[in-house]
Amino acid sequence: MRIALLCATRRGFRVLEQLIRQQPEAELIVFSFREEAHEPPFLDDIQQLAEAHGATFYEARQVGAPKWADFWANTPIDLMLTVSWRYLIPREVYERVRLGTYVLHDSLLPAYRGFAPTVWAIINGEDHTGVTLFEIAEGVDSGRIIAQQRVPIGPDDTIADVMEAVTQSYLAVLAAQLPALLDGTAGRTEQDESRATYTCKRIPEDNRIDWTQPTAVIYNLIRAVSAPYPGAFTTLNGHRLYIWAAQRVAVPPYVGRVIGRVIEIRRGEGVVVLTSDGALLIQRVSWEGEPPVTAEQVLNNLSHTLGR
Repeated sequence: MRIALLCATRRGFRVLEQLIRQQPEAELIVFSFREEAHEPPFLDDIQQLAEAHGATFYEARQVGAPKWADFWANTPIDLMLTVSWRYLIPREVYERVRLGTYVLHDSLLPAYRGFAPTVWAIINGEDHTGVTLFEIAEGVDSGRIIAQQRVPIGPDDTIADVMEAVTQSYLAVLAAQLPALLDGTAGRTEQDESRATYTCKRIPEDNRIDWTQPTAVIYNLIRAVSAPYPGAFTTLNGHRLYIWAAQRVAVPPYVGRVIGRVIEIRRGEGVVVLTSDGALLIQRVSWEGEPPVTAEQVLNNLSHTLGR
């Protein structure tokens, strides 16, 4: 049995580990690509794991590029899986796979098709996300569904919390469904196109905090893009400041309100900053390129105003 895995990120690494455990006798072919500068590294770990277990490893982003034509023409694949893969897989590639090509995606499709669905779910204040294993198709995340699992999101969960829960669901779904994929008995359900929703690709500027937004919106952004992601940021005296942790807090009514102004320094806890409709307790921050510190080490003056 020859299985191809197209994967990236730490989640891809974890799925490769699971695949090795479930199919130790399979011939594995693994594709991955170099991480972006703002991402935690993953390529080298995936390559080392693959090669340590006798898998064939290739570094590539565009597996449908002409340089790969001979590979696909001369390398029969029985099953192909993709995890955190960001690039187009052409039909002429995935249709060559004998038992089909399948995608693990972190949403309950047809909701949240597209990029960074878990980040967007937290930003949008959702109380759940999920995992879908589906058959690849030409439309974005539109193929027939093999299996799904719901993943709750707590009101104060950060992206790290939810990513781990989603990854565990990836592994559980794969463990349950891989035998059926390999023997061709997996069920398939068409997606309801009338319920489909989509998400944009995120760029670094999308993580800028707008202090004129409601408290809930700012809080959700902070927890959605905190570590291991690049972090939500603002400015202080023209310099970029990242906010890694915050809490919602109640404050007295402010009729003389300056949005983004520090109004209280709580030693050992953080710094209270006004939003358009309330306040946040900022706990950990960092200047660009520097390690995080407690907020009161930086925001140590009631004249400090974030966003300026």
